[in-house]
Amino acid sequence: MASSYLLQSPNFSSNLKLPSKPNTLKATPRFLSIKAAADASSSNTPANTASKGNNIRDEARRQYLTNPPQNQNFSAKYVPFNTDPVTNTESYSLDEIVYRSQSGGLLDVQHDMSALKAFPGSYWRALFDSRVGKTTWPYGSGVWSKKEWVLPEISSDDIVSAFEGNSNLFWAERFGKQFLEMNDLWVKHCGISHTGSFKDLGMTVLVSQVNRLRKMNKPVFGVGCASTGDTSAALSAYCASAGIPSIVFLPANKISIAQLVQPIANGAFVLSIDTDFDGCMQLIREVTSELPIYLANSLNSLRLEGQKTAAIEILQQFDWEVPDWVIVPGGNLGNIYAFYKGFNMCKELGLVDKIPRLVCAQAANANPLYLYYKSGWDEFKAVKANSTFASAIQIGDPVSIDRAVYALKQSNGIVEEATEEELMDATAQADSTGMFICPHTGVALTALMKLRKSGVIGPTDRTVVVSTAHGLKFTQSKIDYHSKNIKEMACRFANPPVSVKADFGSVMDVLKKYLSKTPK
Repeated sequence: MASSYLLQSPNFSSNLKLPSKPNTLKATPRFLSIKAAADASSSNTPANTASKGNNIRDEARRQYLTNPPQNQNFSAKYVPFNTDPVTNTESYSLDEIVYRSQSGGLLDVQHDMSALKAFPGSYWRALFDSRVGKTTWPYGSGVWSKKEWVLPEISSDDIVSAFEGNSNLFWAERFGKQFLEMNDLWVKHCGISHTGSFKDLGMTVLVSQVNRLRKMNKPVFGVGCASTGDTSAALSAYCASAGIPSIVFLPANKISIAQLVQPIANGAFVLSIDTDFDGCMQLIREVTSELPIYLANSLNSLRLEGQKTAAIEILQQFDWEVPDWVIVPGGNLGNIYAFYKGFNMCKELGLVDKIPRLVCAQAANANPLYLYYKSGWDEFKAVKANSTFASAIQIGDPVSIDRAVYALKQSNGIVEEATEEELMDATAQADSTGMFICPHTGVALTALMKLRKSGVIGPTDRTVVVSTAHGLKFTQSKIDYHSKNIKEMACRFANPPVSVKADFGSVMDVLKKYLSKTPK
């Protein structure tokens, strides 16, 4: 991993040393405080991570008491999204329960960048790299290994984590060569996670902050969300881990059984409501304004702080080299902004010198952002989302539309769409090369195919497709596709089982026929 600054410290496994430029780190107390905050990331052995008789949280607490951080000036606050800080001084503590600005607009989490800039990019690269693969609380998490950039003021004792993140960046060698003539295609498998989707990255942050608020005796009974499946799974799991009640509003008969069973199994109070996601979202917003239930949807900007770490992780996995393109499926549209925020933060703090171009991929049956983009950003109009196999992005009135547009404009981004047949064909093609992806990833791959065909994305462009959920959550759609049981869909890449009599001759005949058609 790239870093030339290694600090000689028994608390730091990476042996980080001070930069050679004497004026780079004049603020010695703050430099030492961040070292102290990362004290637990030093050990490579379980024996040093948790002393005999202590668990990893106990050990983190002991380390904090033994070597507490001094003058740690990192902080963050809520501010109105995309407003001029000179003319608009509105802000809120993260310990306040607030979801909208005074004007009714979105909020954003703003970090004290001047405090973070007191340390060079090489320092942050080395710090983050030093925490990878450890079991030290809470830095074993891909999210909390970037704690200073996420929730810098939260106590590690309040963090609720399943060591999420650190997900596989898969070189899609065969898919790239066979279907796209590309040699540098990667799939970021965010769905290989605790509850099977990228939503874990944001939920660990939100539930940790709720845990902190409850300990502060803030009026928070539980946490609620509207969901198309994955959000409810993540919320219920993290709340169950912390012993916090979770309340879930689900659109009736519009999510997979695998998604429905997760919040039920984790003890959530589940309401199946006869409406779509947008209807559920409206109801949960009204309910959380009246009852002491904390809103967990991406209207709440805390989740985006966790989700942005997937972008930082991609850079880490490429040894801090920036890919050319990153393609993200989009529904409620918080994730495309989270990726932009993660990449841009790395650029602003000197870890990299540019950001990738972003592509947001939508299902054609729920494509308000695509239509807005094709109009030249002329006028946004919500749509009535039609049924799609990519059920988690079946959203016609996305909460984070302004965030998404900002991210795309700042990254010279593109929006593409995928029909139902296109996304299911792309899913089957990817699966045939060894992946097992969700339909939402099929949407992103379709976008890639279209941009590759048009020449926008070149054959040697390093491209990352973000896979947002595990394919095992969507087995019924795969069964229907390979059974050719989807109305008005050719299912061109279906691979149904072959029925054969239970005798040697019949089996041999079928196998010989198969082998004669199989390319060597």
